[in-house]
Amino acid sequence: MKTKERIFHAALFEAIALILLISLASLLPGQDTAAMTGLAIALSLIAMSWNYVYNLIFDRFFKGDRIKRSFKLRLGHGLGFEAGMILASFPVIMWVTKMSFWTVFILDIGAVVFFIIYAIIYNWAYDVIKHKYWPKQPLAPQSDA
Repeated sequence: MKTKERIFHAALFEAIALILLISLASLLPGQDTAAMTGLAIALSLIAMSWNYVYNLIFDRFFKGDRIKRSFKLRLGHGLGFEAGMILASFPVIMWVTKMSFWTVFILDIGAVVFFIIYAIIYNWAYDVIKHKYWPKQPLAPQSDA
């Protein structure tokens, strides 16, 4: 993927995720909807930045036709991404929600499970739709331009 497509890929992923996260966060008892919306947006910005960097690194190690990636590779991709997100999101969630360590831990684990499933489905669907509807780009030397 080139830079423009990586940005589009990440932005679309996060736009869909934001809609889902804000809806789910509004169900948390004792939390201000505005604070939860701000938290969702902050986490989305962290995730977009991490998504770009993580996928750039991942694609350098796992080259080849993305449409042929196995479920096992896609699961590993999702787990690796979420591990990085936990490191970044956990302290932010604790700070904003003022919830206990264990409450945030359970929420974060639930979010990880959700996002692993969501990331696998999103990336697989993205690759299939791209393969089906976007013309094949001629193979050129790897560049991020």
